[in-house]
Amino acid sequence: MIVLGLDTCLNACSVAVLEGDTVLAHRSEAMARGHQERLALMARSAMVEAGLRFDRLDRVGATVGPGSFTGLRVGVAFAKGLASALSIPAVGIGTLEALAAGTNGLVAAVIDARRDQVYLQVFENGEALMAPDGLLIGTALARLAELAISRDITLIGSGAPFLASALPDAISLTPDGCDARLIARLAAVRAITPIRPLYLRAPDAKLPA
Repeated sequence: MIVLGLDTCLNACSVAVLEGDTVLAHRSEAMARGHQERLALMARSAMVEAGLRFDRLDRVGATVGPGSFTGLRVGVAFAKGLASALSIPAVGIGTLEALAAGTNGLVAAVIDARRDQVYLQVFENGEALMAPDGLLIGTALARLAELAISRDITLIGSGAPFLASALPDAISLTPDGCDARLIARLAAVRAITPIRPLYLRAPDAKLPA
């Protein structure tokens, strides 16, 4: 199976092309804005490096949130549009799941949600121990303190530094975004369901009254 993996939900734009477990191409650029301008070009560049036409793809996988509202919608729209044009499935992968993928043991994926909040999901050896949730930092710390008693834990994501100070033995990792290679691997084995963005709270921008 040939899969195109995409991530635009955080502070990076990442694409990868995999055939089975073999990585044929991978591109990643750190960016807080501009995903819309870069994504299609990076995807085309990755396909050229892989030596494939887009019609060779069997599936498209994209992160669906939580994350930046603009970036999230860019990735979902691109994945759905490409999949529709090629008549192939588009598969959504949660951003928190994608961050935790590839890390064994107890892993807390944590994204800064601002306003003293984080998006949190905890995994153990790839299995989710809780659904993704938007929590106050204090509430997130209380949940992790219970899980991490006498256990090693890895914190990964932009929210990791907020929790690491209260968990001094934790490993803290802060990548700019998700690894599109891992997204493609997850998408290859995921059951096909309609791809939908995951919003854990309303957007900050409000229409004028």
